[in-house]
Amino acid sequence: MKHVGIINKIIPFSAVDGPGCRTAVFFQGCNFNCQYCHNPETISLCKLCGNCVSHCPTGAIYIKEQKVVYEKEKCVECDACLKACPYNSSPKTTVYTPGKLVETIAVNIPFIRGVTFSGGECTLQREFLEEVIPLLSERGLNVLLDSNGTFSFEQILPILEQIEGVMLDIKAFSLEDHIKVTENENRIVLTNAVELAEREKLKEVRTVIVPELFDTKKTVIQTAELLQNYNKQSEIQYKLIKYRPIGVRKEKAIYSTPDTPYMEELKEIVHSFGFKKVTIT
Repeated sequence: MKHVGIINKIIPFSAVDGPGCRTAVFFQGCNFNCQYCHNPETISLCKLCGNCVSHCPTGAIYIKEQKVVYEKEKCVECDACLKACPYNSSPKTTVYTPGKLVETIAVNIPFIRGVTFSGGECTLQREFLEEVIPLLSERGLNVLLDSNGTFSFEQILPILEQIEGVMLDIKAFSLEDHIKVTENENRIVLTNAVELAEREKLKEVRTVIVPELFDTKKTVIQTAELLQNYNKQSEIQYKLIKYRPIGVRKEKAIYSTPDTPYMEELKEIVHSFGFKKVTIT
């Protein structure tokens, strides 16, 4: 049985979504509501409220047969529809079968080394992943998952065995801070971090640094401490991401971007736990 994937957007050539030049596929739908989310339009599936239709200046969006129709060729990328949506969603999604998505990606093969599935949260559409990943492997493309880690990878071992690895978000280490940041707990996230590291499938961990929101230094220290022994077996990259207000919902863009000295201090802390690959973005 073929499942379909609801895709928010595809970036044909990306140099920031894993090693080398890759195609990045952003899934629609997420089970987190991060206070600093830079892509809030990927959080929810369309609820067919129709609010976006009247705000589109070019008629690229309309409702037909109880479905939102998006005509990309008419779109001028003004994002008026995204700003008008009261549900953190987007009418500009595309439904793909596994074969159709692979065909879309395949035109980039001479120029890319792999594919990164991101979101939203890609593991929410894991049945689709189970079908599309083998097809990409047949084309010689390695696959990375960019995940918030809230679904047990132990339950999808067939997927895990076929992919290059996982880039895991550790939003905050303590339960209290994680709930404050995402409105969800993180027990399974930390379990996943260890289990992925044990299988040498944890390629990268990343934390968005927002000192005014939660104890970022404590999170970085505890995350590095948790993974330091596994890092000796396979080099895990730790990416420290500066919070920036660009793309953040207006009512939540209330935090300051951390300065360079603070970011460098965190970088040195991670280095002190034996991590060689630490980047600031």
